[in-house]
Amino acid sequence: MQPSDSSQSGDRDFITCCRERGIKPTHQRTEIYRALMAREDHPNAETLYAAVKERVPTISLDTVYRTLRLFEEKGLVARVSTAGDSMRFDGNINRHHHFVCVQCHKVRDFYDDDFDRLKTPQTISRLGEIDSVHVELRGVCNDCQRQKRKKT
Repeated sequence: MQPSDSSQSGDRDFITCCRERGIKPTHQRTEIYRALMAREDHPNAETLYAAVKERVPTISLDTVYRTLRLFEEKGLVARVSTAGDSMRFDGNINRHHHFVCVQCHKVRDFYDDDFDRLKTPQTISRLGEIDSVHVELRGVCNDCQRQKRKKT
């Protein structure tokens, strides 16, 4: 499910999506999902908690963690792992890949047909059945490169 231009339409889509997956679409869950979908920076639970707390002051950090785990389990969101960083979440469940900056740790989505068509080596089949292939590129983002040039 992708974010909608209209929050009401997006909320209806979210509620339908939840019901299809056997999730009760509570107000807190809706707000957590809305906060995640409003961001492109693959936030961690603490960042989402701070954003949601502005709209739902009674929400707990534990509720955010449990909700994100539930959403991940049910396929509404994906977990993004970055080295040395806390667990981060991605509301974009469409096929895509990530560029991770090794300096600022920003995670950015990118789409590439060539990566989408990558064939897994036969030797991998010894380990198990592959469901999907996700490419993660690591490097220094343009913003960090510009910052470095300014300093020198």
